[in-house]
Amino acid sequence: MTYARAIAARRAFALPGYPTLADEGFDGDYVSPIQMTSGNLDGPMLISKDWLDAPSVRKHRPELQQQGYLATNPYNRVIDMVLRLLGLVRADIYITPIFHLLTPQRSSTIPPAHARASFEAVGRHELLGRRPVALGHDAARVLRHFDVAHVSAPHPSARTGTFAAKAEQIATAMKAA
Repeated sequence: MTYARAIAARRAFALPGYPTLADEGFDGDYVSPIQMTSGNLDGPMLISKDWLDAPSVRKHRPELQQQGYLATNPYNRVIDMVLRLLGLVRADIYITPIFHLLTPQRSSTIPPAHARASFEAVGRHELLGRRPVALGHDAARVLRHFDVAHVSAPHPSARTGTFAAKAEQIATAMKAA
């Protein structure tokens, strides 16, 4: 599979009730906007639940258009700690969500069937032979469903544990992947 196929699959994927990246003006030559800075096709692959919710995309449009992520949110603060621990920069890694649509509100629950449909339609094309690190239970559950070999780690935004502890666990998982 090629990365272009993953982009085309993301553009074609839709489910009722969820805005697409194109709906919010974020269609581009990536599967997820975070790949504007973390899209190394040969780098370690991190997979989490989703990219962002539609209201946050609207609220933070300028920052997201520039780099594809919100630098100060807990998820990205932990990822930056991981990168420092491993001596890497964002351009060295590949980050993607399991769910390739936008949720209607912050911290939305994504039904497992919707997460699986998204991965089957889009995410499987992104693997490119890599063994991903599943960040959090939601990502790990979908990867297990499809028998994708992976290493599990805590979600960077999990409400348990310190940022430093989560960063250490994710760094260890990346080394194991």
